[in-house]
Amino acid sequence: MSHERAECPVARAVDVIGDRWTLLIVRDVLDGIRRFSELQKNLGLARNILSARLRELVAQGILEIVPAADGSAYHEYTLTPKGRELFSIIVALRQWGETYLFEESEPRSTLLDNENQLPVRLQITDAAGRPISAADAFVRKVAAGSV
Repeated sequence: MSHERAECPVARAVDVIGDRWTLLIVRDVLDGIRRFSELQKNLGLARNILSARLRELVAQGILEIVPAADGSAYHEYTLTPKGRELFSIIVALRQWGETYLFEESEPRSTLLDNENQLPVRLQITDAAGRPISAADAFVRKVAAGSV
């Protein structure tokens, strides 16, 4: 079932990026993995599934195909501006996973900023920049007959 006409932005977004492989592909490209063979090796994903996901990410304007940086005959996948905007979603998933899916002493990868090498934290704020939580927000639904 497609949600492409849904009034809810979350439902529409899940139609595009809700598949677990899609988010892991975006994560890997954010991490600098750009070639099909490298993505396949890192993800352990069947070629046909990876091909289908990459085609869809290109069709959705999240990835683009570019010539290989080393000048070889290969091509690479890079994130478009639309794709780079998914960084905050990846960071949010990372933070949630760090909080709830690892024991205190369990080793895990850490996302650090380039300049100070400090852990990156995502914080939700209102339009004035004040931190808020789910209890501080609500969804204004589309009124019946207003579309």
